[in-house]
Amino acid sequence: MRRTARLLTGTALAVAVAGLATAPASGGETGRLEVFPSSVVPGADVTVNTAACGAETAAGDASAVGAGTFTLAPSAHEQDAIGQFRVPPSAQPGTYEIVARCGGSDRQVTGDLMVTLTSTRGQVLPRGHVNTGVGGALGPDPVQTAAGVAALAVAAAGGTWLLHRRARGDGI
Repeated sequence: MRRTARLLTGTALAVAVAGLATAPASGGETGRLEVFPSSVVPGADVTVNTAACGAETAAGDASAVGAGTFTLAPSAHEQDAIGQFRVPPSAQPGTYEIVARCGGSDRQVTGDLMVTLTSTRGQVLPRGHVNTGVGGALGPDPVQTAAGVAALAVAAAGGTWLLHRRARGDGI
């Protein structure tokens, strides 16, 4: 019986400590700030949203990246607060923390924005022919292709005829 009481007391204590560790502190960070796109090039527009503020207006701060402050307004979509800002063209590559403070309370949420010099969005892949100076079997012009095939056929026939004459002993 004593052993069972110790086991139950120990379990209750562990649950209480875990509950305290996961409970948010008053005025602390709750929820998260979603940053889209999370990786941008300087000069790009960024949209942020959070459900932590509910139907409240929030004040956004992107001064870490040099964009200053912006407003997050309530949205009809799942009671998110949504805002936008533009990354300045002078922004340096790196990871920056974007902060939003919910109006009417001291709740704050953060998200990360990565600024890079290259973008994977909107890349244009090469199409068509590349003029390298080296010809191919099938070019863009069918007349030139036919002429090339004919020249190769004549050369092959002539070479075969000369080798045949040489093998017969007629000479070249």
